[in-house]
Amino acid sequence: MDRRIKKNQEAIMNALIGLMAEKDFEKITINEIAERADVNRGTIYSHYADKYDLLDKCLQTHMEQLVQSCSPADETGLYPARDTLLRTFQLMEQNALFYTTLLTNKGVPSFRNHLQALMIRGIHEQIDQSHMDLGELQKDILAQFLSSATVGVIEWWFVQKMPCSAKDMTDQLWKLLELHQMLPQGKLN
Repeated sequence: MDRRIKKNQEAIMNALIGLMAEKDFEKITINEIAERADVNRGTIYSHYADKYDLLDKCLQTHMEQLVQSCSPADETGLYPARDTLLRTFQLMEQNALFYTTLLTNKGVPSFRNHLQALMIRGIHEQIDQSHMDLGELQKDILAQFLSSATVGVIEWWFVQKMPCSAKDMTDQLWKLLELHQMLPQGKLN
């Protein structure tokens, strides 16, 4: 991709997120996005059909970045290693404006659903790849429980304006999983 195109797209997406931090998504106009991104309306329309398409592409870009950065290819098993969880929180911390805005903006409740759906898919894949015997647990219920708890903790972290570091969040979530015996014995450290 041409560097200029990439730079424009990043500026447009950053402008959208910046505006969403200030007001509801529904009240944002293409003109405001263009002005904030320092591009003309035509540039936005050359990349996106409308502001909804822009939001979808923005979500997709950040979700892909999250998956690529936080899903090492060499890990197997149902549960991630502690350092994978730490990388996830660090990436979110680095992109705090994006995550805070989308988790707290009432105009975009679908973001939480996107994040949870991503986690559910990942948990399902890990269960399938590991061939783990879940005993009496149903895969769908386990995936829903783990994803809901984790997304709830992430949402709390951003809504509370990140009162602790990514490392502290990782340690706390890991301890919760250990406490409730959600980690197999071989994965506790």
